[in-house]
Amino acid sequence: MTSPQRTAAVIGAGFGGLALAIRLQSAGIQTSLFEKRDKPGGRAYVYSDDGFTFDAGPTVITDPDCLEQLWALSGRKISDYVTLLPVKPFYQLCWEDGYRFDYANDQDEIDRQIRAKSPEDVEGYHRFLRYSEDLYREGYEKLGTVPFLNFWSMIKAAPQLVRLESHRSVYSKVSQFIKDDQLRQAFSFHSLLVGGNPFQTSSIYALIHALERKGGVWFAKGGTGALIAGMVKLFEDLGGKVYLNAEIDRIEIEGDRAKALVLKSGDRHVFDQIASNADVVHTYKHMLRGTARGEANAKSLEAKRFSMSLFVVYFGLKTQHPELKHHMVLFGPRYRELISEIFGADGLADDFSLYLHAPSVTDDSLAPPGSSAYYVLSPVPHLGTADIDWDVQGPKYRDRILKYLNDRYIPGLLDDLVTVRHFTPFDFRSELNAHLGSAFSVEPILTQSAWFRPHNRDDDISNLYIVGAGTHPGAGIPGVVGSAKATAGLMIEDAKA
Repeated sequence: MTSPQRTAAVIGAGFGGLALAIRLQSAGIQTSLFEKRDKPGGRAYVYSDDGFTFDAGPTVITDPDCLEQLWALSGRKISDYVTLLPVKPFYQLCWEDGYRFDYANDQDEIDRQIRAKSPEDVEGYHRFLRYSEDLYREGYEKLGTVPFLNFWSMIKAAPQLVRLESHRSVYSKVSQFIKDDQLRQAFSFHSLLVGGNPFQTSSIYALIHALERKGGVWFAKGGTGALIAGMVKLFEDLGGKVYLNAEIDRIEIEGDRAKALVLKSGDRHVFDQIASNADVVHTYKHMLRGTARGEANAKSLEAKRFSMSLFVVYFGLKTQHPELKHHMVLFGPRYRELISEIFGADGLADDFSLYLHAPSVTDDSLAPPGSSAYYVLSPVPHLGTADIDWDVQGPKYRDRILKYLNDRYIPGLLDDLVTVRHFTPFDFRSELNAHLGSAFSVEPILTQSAWFRPHNRDDDISNLYIVGAGTHPGAGIPGVVGSAKATAGLMIEDAKA
């Protein structure tokens, strides 16, 4: 007599939740995915305004192999569901003095640009690249999808991490190899893409440089939302079920096991295993409220340091700007001082550094004919760092950013504006249940990495699991998809027991 099919629930249809659900369903575990909002995606939500399509969240797709693996589990191909387009250059980096650096996957071109700026840094960059590749092998390939459930699992990895000086900050290590100030910024800003302060985040995050050089930078035709739609279709093709507008009120606990999900609607669903891709503090503080484990762990989590928040403006223009690059990083007049204020000051800086996304350069389907779609984000303090009333300051800050772009990078922007909307730390808190409005969950400092991050399986509730930016290995698409691989391995193994 065969045993009944195991069942699992995944809370939250972001990249991590979808990747986990696909892995579980591919392994024969009947999986249901519950999403609070009216569309899947989580931070990768999609807005449609006046014929423009705006990706709400992650737009930089790296390590496509980690995504292709999800389709390969069932003998399928990602290319049958999603078209990934290469982005060249990866980024254009711009400074206010007019200097620009095209960060591309072309060694000769990188060397040429470095030589023109600072000849002595060419050899130093090569040493930095080798260091980054070493980090990539040790920190990403070997450890990126391994769940650290006990301290000893981390101790085993410690000798290599000590050898690679992971106690040093990203900026500190970059500065060992590169002397020019602007080039130091060019090769240290990456940790901000996963919520880390380059002056405090472990140098292990310098592996992002090698990750991008190895796998490239990609964009899904139709937007990141098209990749989410492809993942949803794969999950449903495998027999998985997606429930939208299905906000979870609480996780029901019986003894040391998670028993059921209770929705805001009052509906109750019983499962063998439950995983949360929701914000990790929200999971314990709200969904497990009234339980000893929930209250104790919420208190412990709230004592941790959280990443900064973001202020994002989505806008559409009635003109096109082919002179722009797909991904642009616009450095303001200050670097170290501004980052210090973003992570520690109770207030909003007068200046900003921006990431500008101009996807119409690669894919003109995202805007009406002759038009173009954009999003621009500014890192800002989270709500625990700065007590800012974003309902009041949001429109003012939006207008400051748009004027800055109009004056320096997109002439005519203010005259050609068709549609605009913005997303503040308040929205991260209300729409995504993000603790303190943090955009990337637990800050990726060394003492909050690997075993020190919330674990992929709860220590006390034996069939409750965590996936996404708040657990190991961390934020970013490769990070949360890697967390899904780590968590799925535990769940599949536990389902056999």
